[in-house]
Amino acid sequence: MKIHKKTSLPLDKFINWALYDKQIGYYMNNNPFGKKGDFITAPGISRLFSEIIAIWVITFWQSLGSPRKFNLIELGSGNGEMMKILIESFKKFPDFLKSCTFIIYEKSQLLIKLQKKNINYKNIIWISNLNKIKSLPSIFLANEFFDAMPIKQFFKKKNIWYERYVNFFDKKINFLDKKFNIQKFENQIKFEISKKQKIIEYSPQGIKYLKKLSSKITKNRGGILIIDYGYLNEKMQNTLQAIYHHKYSDVLKDIGKSDITHCINFDLFKKIVNKFQKLETIITDQKKFLTKMGIFERAEIISKNQTFLKKANIFYRLKRLLDENEMGKIFKVMLIKNKNNQFKMGF
Repeated sequence: MKIHKKTSLPLDKFINWALYDKQIGYYMNNNPFGKKGDFITAPGISRLFSEIIAIWVITFWQSLGSPRKFNLIELGSGNGEMMKILIESFKKFPDFLKSCTFIIYEKSQLLIKLQKKNINYKNIIWISNLNKIKSLPSIFLANEFFDAMPIKQFFKKKNIWYERYVNFFDKKINFLDKKFNIQKFENQIKFEISKKQKIIEYSPQGIKYLKKLSSKITKNRGGILIIDYGYLNEKMQNTLQAIYHHKYSDVLKDIGKSDITHCINFDLFKKIVNKFQKLETIITDQKKFLTKMGIFERAEIISKNQTFLKKANIFYRLKRLLDENEMGKIFKVMLIKNKNNQFKMGF
């Protein structure tokens, strides 16, 4: 998409352009992961994270009756680190490995190349269209997937709703708020999103994914494990942010070179999923989830007979995952599953 000298884009279209445009898009042209990138995700902090997810996946598969054929789909695999450790862990469970079709849903060709190099496992299918997934019981993993979805923002000022745009005028870029018919929008999405709100963040693309995945789970059985930073309050907040070289930056600067993200409103996600009568959600924070799954015990096992420095490094990384001032509290873990499945491990 070409941006002319005088253009106004709704915020979500601007974000989509800045992140996914083939020419300038951040995710299409950059490796954002690791020290040289702009952020480090949980699988990059400690392999313990991915090992715990592997145990959770196997146990959840067993709760489905250990189907002989099923799909494991990672949504947006980043640099492939989590899938790499998952497969290494699954090799100790041959029945599971034999039954599993590994799928990575990824749009960026640059990241696909990185994933193939890092994972080095032949039996993985890469897709860019969720319709290509076979109708089998499916377990979806979405680690920091939904926060990368473009969002719309709406603001209520003196009882009038406005939609946020990004305005390009000559070489200047600024936010511009335009009057918006919120009732017409609510009729379109079939949801009274403005009730008790002064700020709304809504991702048309993210909600579309959520509904599509929920439909697949309703039809084929399985579940979706969402791990992302966000909040539980019903009242929405302005959480739009950009990250450039591991620091917060101006959303309207370094376009194509910085990541643009937001915090997930898990209350909204829950309300969307609740419209699917056969589904239910369970939610906790990352600290509670990983602790209940036995990450401390796993850390103790692998740190035995290690040098003091290696042992200190293991528990330093563990602290980053669990500390309430780091990832432990702000990261939430949500499971979407069929109501007739009583599985609650980790929650």
